[in-house]
Amino acid sequence: MTSIRVINLVFPSQRISMKTRFQRVLALLLVLAASSFLTGCATEFTNKNPTGELFPRIAGQSLDRQSFRIPQDLGGTTTLLLIGYKQNTQFDIDRWMIALDMKGIKLPIVEVPAIQGFFPGMFKSRIDEGMRAGIPQELWPGVVTVYEDGGRVQSFTGNVRPNNTRVVLLNGTGRVVYFYDRGFSVQALNNLQQAIQRPECED
Repeated sequence: MTSIRVINLVFPSQRISMKTRFQRVLALLLVLAASSFLTGCATEFTNKNPTGELFPRIAGQSLDRQSFRIPQDLGGTTTLLLIGYKQNTQFDIDRWMIALDMKGIKLPIVEVPAIQGFFPGMFKSRIDEGMRAGIPQELWPGVVTVYEDGGRVQSFTGNVRPNNTRVVLLNGTGRVVYFYDRGFSVQALNNLQQAIQRPECED
């Protein structure tokens, strides 16, 4: 399985254009809307804070059609995952992306729509094509859709209040060193910035 170099992942500075942001919103809404529609009976997992735990090994595909394994293909680099479970999550993800850009926080970021259930997997090619149509090609490597392992991701973090982004900071070994799931706030952003600067992010 081919690894993707971390240099191809998305940085906040690549999201300056308001047009680009708008295109990404429309496209990612498609995949998360499909999740909401097709997984009405999906399993609910109690929320939990997985800080200190190793992130589960999962497989997905980036929008540039590359197989992508998390955390194996992150290149041993501290990486931020912004995980979404349904359509309305995108609004919270956007607040995080804009705030990270304005704050000047520079680290690899991967957006992860993680969808559980049988039916979304059946339509994954169509969903992904819709996303590609609305996202500039240079940003495709930084959006990784997860279908088969979507349930594993949701059980790891919990999926109660699914409109909230699961903000997961992984160190180089794939261990969670920061986690937040209560919706964007300035204090949470400051806490994330402090976590990035802590020594455990270099492990």
